[in-house]
Amino acid sequence: MPGTVKPVEFCGSALADLRAFPEAARREAGYQLDRVQRGCDPDDWKPMKGIGAGVREIRIRAADGAFRVLYVAKFADAIFVLHCFQKKSQKTNREDVDLAAKRYKELVKELRS
Repeated sequence: MPGTVKPVEFCGSALADLRAFPEAARREAGYQLDRVQRGCDPDDWKPMKGIGAGVREIRIRAADGAFRVLYVAKFADAIFVLHCFQKKSQKTNREDVDLAAKRYKELVKELRS
């Protein structure tokens, strides 16, 4: 339904991690999540199929570096933010991918029960 805003839920430490972003990156993340809540795509994103079906990565470039917000919006109840982190190298850190995949699996299990 147009005009419907899906709530955002944060898994694990994702909200605290997002709050630790520098102000400009935090604002941009909030704006992009708002777009997703309203049914639009973020301005800069890519699918993260290796983590789970429907997982996407919002890419944020700020003066302080590159930041990422991994989320899944395919479920009816809410948009689930799996992980937020600062990207330190060209390739996404294995620990960040593993953590998001673990949270995705836990989320799917929880939603099925």
